[in-house]
Amino acid sequence: MLELTAHPLTAEAFAPFGEVIDARSSASFPINAGRTQRHHDLVPIETLGDNARPMISLFVSQPIELPLTLSFLERHPLGSQAFMPLHEERFIIVVAPAGDSIDPAEVRAFVTDGRQGVNYRAGTWHAIQSVLEREGEFLVVDRGGDGNNCDEYPLEIRVTLGE
Repeated sequence: MLELTAHPLTAEAFAPFGEVIDARSSASFPINAGRTQRHHDLVPIETLGDNARPMISLFVSQPIELPLTLSFLERHPLGSQAFMPLHEERFIIVVAPAGDSIDPAEVRAFVTDGRQGVNYRAGTWHAIQSVLEREGEFLVVDRGGDGNNCDEYPLEIRVTLGE
């Protein structure tokens, strides 16, 4: 079994897998007569394949128990997938680089601070939604359209939280 410790999420550490979504570190500008600050075009949305289109969903996830035990990672080869918590929910992220298989030495684990979201690039292996402490609601932007856009790879993983 692969043993991982989830460390705080940073844009630099997550860069091989996608982008961190965090309004606290993005450029912005005022709109709506100065009443709204717009954090514009934060991450690229990838939609590949036939009849591809971006779609927006809400996920409601039940909290996991620690240590987190996983039996597989999944990937979406035809599009990116972004998760943004709506109520400052912290969650664990487990990722591996895109490819046909997973090298256990390249699997990484992160934990958000509750105000961060992530955008997995097309093909990036990742764990299922793993929210901590309480039920979580997430705005999800990903790909709709024709074709199989979800693959699973069996891998036994146990994740604990680091400092």
